This record gives sequence, C-alpha cells and structure tokens, in this order.
Amino acid sequence: MSLTRATTSAILLLRVSYGLALIAAPRRLALRWLGESANDAPVQIPLRGLGTREAVLHTGALIAARKGAALRPWLAASIAGDLTDVIATAAGRRRLPPGSPLATLAVGGGSALVALLLAGAVDE
Repeated sequence: MSLTRATTSAILLLRVSYGLALIAAPRRLALRWLGESANDAPVQIPLRGLGTREAVLHTGALIAARKGAALRPWLAASIAGDLTDVIATAAGRRRLPPGSPLATLAVGGGSALVALLLAGAVDE
C-alpha cells in the first residue's frame, strides 16, 4: 500500500470512529455544535443517522482502499456529506450556540478540503 493510500486509510479510520462515537454518544459529541437541543431525544435521532452515514461511508472507502479499488468516488461522497453539514448548519445558525457555524465551517470545510486533496493524489 502506498504512503498516500495508508494516510487516506488512517483518515478514513478516524472518520469511522467519529461516526461510531456519534451513534453511541450523540449528546456528548453534538453539545457544542447544537447547544442544549443536543439533549433532546428527537435531535439525537438524526445525529445517530449522521453517525451511521459517517461509519458506513468511510467503512466502504476503507474496504475499497484495502482492495486497491478507486477511492475518488468514496472521497467525493465524503466531501458532499461534509459540505451538506456546513450548509445545513449555516441555514440554522440563528438558533445555534455562538461560534457553532464558524466551528462547523472549520471542521466540516477542513474535512472536505482534506478529502479533496487526498482525492487528487490517491488514484494517480
């Protein structure tokens, strides 16, 4: 496995771990992002869905990496998910804790940028 694929795999593993943690403890991971509404059971349902998206998508990408298959489609899906999170947070920013939209832009936008850079290098 090349260094680029190994690096990509490590990042994908972190994304799977984040997804699993979000499924297991949505309140803990989303409190700074969503504020006190993260305590509400109805809010935790879509958070677990988000965690499932992260875990399943990035597990699929990890499997593709191990098989030597193309990773760009998986990374493109990851980028789309990250940008959707940023856009959804921006749309709901008025009811979120101060700094949450900017933090989401930094984390989600940063994740999308990392995936974009990896996509540019991984399947060459």
